[in-house]
Amino acid sequence: MTTIGIIGAGHIGSQVARAAITAGYDVVISNSRGPETLGALIAELGPKAKAATATDAAAAADIAVVTVPLKALGAVPVEPLAGKIVIDTNNYYFERDGHIPSLDDGVDTVSGLLQAHLPESRVAKGFNHIGWADITTDGAPAGTDGRRALATASDFDDAAAFVTKLYDEIGFDTVNVGPLSESWRVERDQPAYVIPQTREELVANLAKAERATASAA
Repeated sequence: MTTIGIIGAGHIGSQVARAAITAGYDVVISNSRGPETLGALIAELGPKAKAATATDAAAAADIAVVTVPLKALGAVPVEPLAGKIVIDTNNYYFERDGHIPSLDDGVDTVSGLLQAHLPESRVAKGFNHIGWADITTDGAPAGTDGRRALATASDFDDAAAFVTKLYDEIGFDTVNVGPLSESWRVERDQPAYVIPQTREELVANLAKAERATASAA
């Protein structure tokens, strides 16, 4: 049985945990305050879920999900995630995270920063452009007319393939944006960000995306 280690137990992390358990995965979840603070969530999630420290969740994970504020990226454990697929749900909110010039200027991407922090991991974008509540409510069986689509991006084919598989298992179609360098197309304020859309609509919205540049910043 595949174990998904979730680093960050906020709205998105908790919802991904619910969806993953429904799809048959085991989950080990952590937050910044310690596993003893997650008792109510674990009781809700049931016997397929355990609470742990971030390091222990990363170590237990076959696949990891990093869903912490971008300003906390440096606290994500590196060694126990080496060699593993890591799904990055993050978005850049300068109001929360402080200004990051390489993001403001369109030089880096949010997931690219996590990949640089985890050089031995295989990072894929996932769950960043869907409202957290929709993760467990908007899914539909494959082939359903109007099925909602979500994007992924990765420099590693197997990482993008796993996100595609997980999306399908919890009820979403997938559009693969390409490498992490293209993941800005589903970041904050782009046309594809946090709106329900089919695969065809998502492809169209990705094409409409316009990137910030140093000259425009």
